[in-house]
Amino acid sequence: MRMYFLLMSLFLMLSVPGFAQKNVLKGKIVDENQLPVQGASVALVGTVRGVQSDLKGNYELKDFPKGTYKLQISLVGFETLVQEFFIESEESKELNFIMKEQAYMLDEFRLSASRGIAGHSHLAEVEDFRINAGKKNEVIKISELNANLAMNNSRQIFAKTPGITIWENDGSGIQLGVASRGLSPNRSWEFNVRMNGYDITPDPMGYPEAYFTPPMEVVEQIEIVRGASSLQYGSQFGGLMNFVIRRPDKSTRFTAETINTLGSNGLFSSFNYVGGTEGKWNYAAYYQKRVGNGWRENGYFNTDHAHMEVNYAASNRLKLGMEMTYMTTESQQPGGLTDAQFAEDSRQSTRARNWFSTPWFIPSFSAEYLVSPKTKLSWKAFGTFAERNSVGFMRPINVEDDLGNRQVDRDYYTTYGSEIRLSSSYQLFGKEQTLVSGLRYFNGHIDRKQLGVGTSGRDMDFSVAAGDYRRDLDFSNINLAAFVENVFRFSDKFLVTGGVRVENIRSIMEGQFNLVNGNPQLLDQISRTRSFAIFGVGAEYHVTKNSEFYANFSQAYRPVLISDLTPPATTDVIDENLSDSRGHNIDFGYRGSLASYLKFDLGYFHLNYADRIGTIAQARPDGSIYQFRTNLGNSVSRGFEGYIEFDPVTAFFGSSNVGYVHLFTSLAFIDATYGDFEVTSVSNGQITTRNLKGNQVENAPRKINRYGATYNLGKFSMTWQMSDIGKAYSDASNTEVANAAATVGAIPAYRVQDLSASWNIWKQHSLKAGVNNLTDERYFTRRAGGYPGPGIMPADGRTFYMTFALKF
Repeated sequence: MRMYFLLMSLFLMLSVPGFAQKNVLKGKIVDENQLPVQGASVALVGTVRGVQSDLKGNYELKDFPKGTYKLQISLVGFETLVQEFFIESEESKELNFIMKEQAYMLDEFRLSASRGIAGHSHLAEVEDFRINAGKKNEVIKISELNANLAMNNSRQIFAKTPGITIWENDGSGIQLGVASRGLSPNRSWEFNVRMNGYDITPDPMGYPEAYFTPPMEVVEQIEIVRGASSLQYGSQFGGLMNFVIRRPDKSTRFTAETINTLGSNGLFSSFNYVGGTEGKWNYAAYYQKRVGNGWRENGYFNTDHAHMEVNYAASNRLKLGMEMTYMTTESQQPGGLTDAQFAEDSRQSTRARNWFSTPWFIPSFSAEYLVSPKTKLSWKAFGTFAERNSVGFMRPINVEDDLGNRQVDRDYYTTYGSEIRLSSSYQLFGKEQTLVSGLRYFNGHIDRKQLGVGTSGRDMDFSVAAGDYRRDLDFSNINLAAFVENVFRFSDKFLVTGGVRVENIRSIMEGQFNLVNGNPQLLDQISRTRSFAIFGVGAEYHVTKNSEFYANFSQAYRPVLISDLTPPATTDVIDENLSDSRGHNIDFGYRGSLASYLKFDLGYFHLNYADRIGTIAQARPDGSIYQFRTNLGNSVSRGFEGYIEFDPVTAFFGSSNVGYVHLFTSLAFIDATYGDFEVTSVSNGQITTRNLKGNQVENAPRKINRYGATYNLGKFSMTWQMSDIGKAYSDASNTEVANAAATVGAIPAYRVQDLSASWNIWKQHSLKAGVNNLTDERYFTRRAGGYPGPGIMPADGRTFYMTFALKF
């Protein structure tokens, strides 16, 4: 299958008719001091063709039809240049440019040179076939961070993004568990997780858990749009998290980079990248190998990531692209701990035979077409062909491993989808307005095989006897969606956005639930089809050129998942009217920079999560009791999110010969509580009913505060960070005292510090090093009820790393 997709994509690329022209436009871009300008965008206006200037300020555009064009040269901090020119077929033309700095940007350039504030920003109002105006959003620029990127260290990467809850139980960096605003961080399933704009989860409508995380060394930036992303992307309540992979280098025919990291517990990571641009083609590819023993006993990981991308300018208006991503993992899971074991030694492990693996293959094809200077189309087709495999002894952690046959669970994911988007600009009220619309088709299938009787060995072996899975379920999801959103600009300062999304979702589940005494227990086919619309509106008011008020109201939803339709026992009953969870997000805030030395984003949020799904006990007329799964109630999260970064040296002295200091704080105060939410328990055949109203939502600390300071001097940079996270609960009942299996109970508050430094030795060489968990704090962020626990999942203690990078 993978080879088929590769051959088909190469065939499509090579079969596109080429042009006979072999003309060349080249030149050099310098500033007013005759110094080369690197990274300037060089674009043919009204086409898909463009490159960037290289280290010496040179640029080169090849193979485009003869004619008259406008060449646009742009770079943040400089005045944009536009020059018209004519070129013949097979002509070689040279155009050189001198760029002038924008006066009001001089302070910003001096500040960004110290690298601190450049690591965190916001999305443009309109870009890449999407509308961001009026929405709470953040952009994390990975290359600007001092962080342990080899291990995807989440608390360093998300430090400046307020309100992000992180599960720190996967020291391998294979999986990412993050959430915001009181939502569950379980494999980031409350976010719509994408890469370069397309889905990378098994099924966002049925099983949205993110088992795949791209290596941070190849991620250019992480884009986060809170719940207001629901109009353009659909579920979930948490919003969008999009990993933007480093694009092919447009400044050179060929570039190569190698990044190698050594660290504690046998860590070795080697990341290798190549890319470039030649005429109508550009390309990029990377491979990463990461292996280590883990911080705890019985911990081991071995991962391989590979990715390739090829783009082709078929004409001045049409650009085609192809991406292929593949990951294999081999991970030993130390399992959970009881509270007593954690207090005794948090590095210990009583599970030596638990393993986990997630082979992942993601193909993607794209096309971008300029219909006119004001209208353009984008098309993406994508798929996921992947597995989730686990083997181990899965009894409660206070039960000793009997060294018998292990349990094997395997999921097989086969999904594919397509999105087409149109972006068009038009004049109204004397201002340029923007409309973005789109259509989406998604088809996902999950083959779930569980409760298999595996081997009694210790290695990663997922084999079972033929037909020896007691549970064998098939789940399918078909999703059709359409959206439209518009930016209405009423003045240079004020704009309003409005939009609607229409969804049609069909879910089907059937199969064998269990095998009892050789007799299969079959589930009646569950089929659900629903259609609905969600709405949203937002606004922005620009107080100054660099600051704005923003406000947004957007409806959101969480589809009925495969876990909602899978009963714990065949005697349980699923409500035939079970509906998707519905609700809304409200944001109001003020963001921007009041001066070149101060950057901020301060806001209030309100998240209403209605129709939450749960299970209650009910009695039949004959007195027998059964469990009934239905929509039970709601929860509300509200609070404050704030980010401030300040450069006192620039503020008080203007410039410095001894370096710059950037101080940042990222604060979140969250009140996430249940509303009317009825639950039941059964004792001696009697049903007891109570209400969770007023209880704190599980995994939702009331405070998430992070602080940091970065010192820059020339090519040297050092960052200290501290995370100060409040107490949370692992269950909706807010159980304080842990049970014997450590699956419920309080999750204590904690503080953890990190120290990282980097030194750009030469232009093409750099050295990085750091200490994670500087004071060797012993803490945990999760109590697992099942895999990879059960029990307390300790976070890593103090670790060290050193990275050397070389670019050719």
